[in-house]
Amino acid sequence: MKNKTNIVLIGFMGSGKSSVARMLAGKLGKRYLDTDELIRQECKMDITEIFDKFGEEYFRKKEKETVERVAALEGTVIATGGGVVLNPENMEKLRRSGIVVWLRASEEEILQRISGDAGRPLAFNRSESEIIEIYSKRLNLYAIYADIIIDTGGKDIETITIEIIKHLKNTYSNNGKYGNIIGEFQRVRQIEG
Repeated sequence: MKNKTNIVLIGFMGSGKSSVARMLAGKLGKRYLDTDELIRQECKMDITEIFDKFGEEYFRKKEKETVERVAALEGTVIATGGGVVLNPENMEKLRRSGIVVWLRASEEEILQRISGDAGRPLAFNRSESEIIEIYSKRLNLYAIYADIIIDTGGKDIETITIEIIKHLKNTYSNNGKYGNIIGEFQRVRQIEG
């Protein structure tokens, strides 16, 4: 069985997945990919525009195709869209390819972080109660798929990133099932050097 060498960040919109993944990749000397950004680049439009023009079903199809591509990679820190957990096939592929880290944030923090952000299609033009309803429906899915849960409340990006690295070192270093994920990242970093 292939070792899990990717680190996959999941969580609701506004939980910090993209920012944390970028910093985590930098600290580990690895490639960073954001599934939403890859979809934006492929479609040459913002996610909100994709939702408006083609609908959520089209977006989820593009997301599934993107997940298939990134899950085939190795040694990559992957930020996913908040709804990636809605498709069990997506999560099966991502879990086979890496350690899944859920960046958990409270309802209040999510609402504060996403307020007025027109770039978030499921938040734009929705009431707080509608956003909380979507959030609540996804919580169990995040919990089911997460190998690691990191509470992001009151923490900056660097603190969250360091917490993930410590957790990976303590839990997954030299663990046969997952390989030495930190060692693999560091070994490749030295080679790429």
